[in-house]
Amino acid sequence: MPRAVVPFLLTLALAPELRAADWPTFLGPMRDGVSAEKGIIAPWPAKGLKVVWECELGVGFAPPVTAGGKLFHADRFGDNIRLTARDAATGKFLWKYEYPTEYEDRYGYDPGPRACPVVDGDRVYLYGPEGVLVCLNTATGKEVWKVETREKYFFHQNFFGCGSVPVVEGDLLILPVGGSVKNIRPADFRQVKPNGTALVAFDKKTGEVKYAAGDELASYASPTVATINGKKTGLYFARGGLLGFDPQTGKTLFHHPWRAKIMESVNASNPVVVGDKVLLTECYGAGSVLLDLKGGKPKEVWSDSDKDAGDQSLMCHWNTPIHVAGYVYGSSGRHTEDSDIRCIDLTTGDVKWRQKRTKRCSLTLADGHFISLSEYGELALLKVNPAKYDEVSKYDTGLEYPCWAAPVLSNGLLYIRGKGKLQALELTPAKK
Repeated sequence: MPRAVVPFLLTLALAPELRAADWPTFLGPMRDGVSAEKGIIAPWPAKGLKVVWECELGVGFAPPVTAGGKLFHADRFGDNIRLTARDAATGKFLWKYEYPTEYEDRYGYDPGPRACPVVDGDRVYLYGPEGVLVCLNTATGKEVWKVETREKYFFHQNFFGCGSVPVVEGDLLILPVGGSVKNIRPADFRQVKPNGTALVAFDKKTGEVKYAAGDELASYASPTVATINGKKTGLYFARGGLLGFDPQTGKTLFHHPWRAKIMESVNASNPVVVGDKVLLTECYGAGSVLLDLKGGKPKEVWSDSDKDAGDQSLMCHWNTPIHVAGYVYGSSGRHTEDSDIRCIDLTTGDVKWRQKRTKRCSLTLADGHFISLSEYGELALLKVNPAKYDEVSKYDTGLEYPCWAAPVLSNGLLYIRGKGKLQALELTPAKK
């Protein structure tokens, strides 16, 4: 049995029951892409998994979330950002909320939501691409509060709009805003300077601002809260590097620079937290670094910074890799043609294997397997195996490019999104 696998399995066994059912935020309840659901179908039928229901969508890239028997998805129709609630099991429409938007993407990508909703109790939150943050009642879709962060804090439009998912911590909703100084020419990214609002914490019930802190600009990674050195610590992979902060006060605890040298680059993969160590990865030049936070200050265990691109350990783009028993698995590569799925040793950064020509993809872990969705709609089932690429099943779902939303698993159904469509697939056999 691979090292550390027993603690890993024990962690899953002791995880809250919520983890096996609801998927209320980005990458699941622990924001790590891991599900505790068991009994998945393996191998898959030759024709693929059964489509339980599907629906048409507008534009956007955000994955859905589930909670309390409902599924929430965000998209854009015309000049409106929409948040829709459905019955998670049947797809039945329940309600929709919308607000007008004028957001236009500078690089020509779809102008819909990038960030998925977040559900907490009877509230659901959505952060739109233009910086509008809304809180709605999950039962009715009625607006509870709303903040236009760009007007309040001013931020220079990021490369692809706003794309970070806020995190709920206690009574706070912590959002990466990344406000900047005013009077900068629209395309002059080098002149953008932070104004101390890297992170803004709102009272999750009222929308009242509790703190604004951090001298960093926004990225496309999302913050998380983990126990480091026995204390709850906020971690945010901002535009310039990893920001460690006190989630209750916003106080900056440390900052570790990590970004590619080219200006038009982003940090979009969430930090992978393993004990007191944190793995950062990006694909524009810097690659990956493993940080040891024991003692409160980051120390590099290993780094890709001095390696050529072909020798770097891991270069994740918009997908977040997953740690299992001392190894990290993820889709590496900036472009489709140079991407692969690979496994690395967390402790050393050594590449154990790589499978080329897999296209860029996102992984979700369940029942000893990875579910991999490629950006062109290919769905694959892979055994967790640090020794080799171990493909069990694979088929074309028919979803169109771009499938950039990570697969969501909740109550036996696998939800996947591509251009203009959301599918609910039967991954665990329905109880009869």
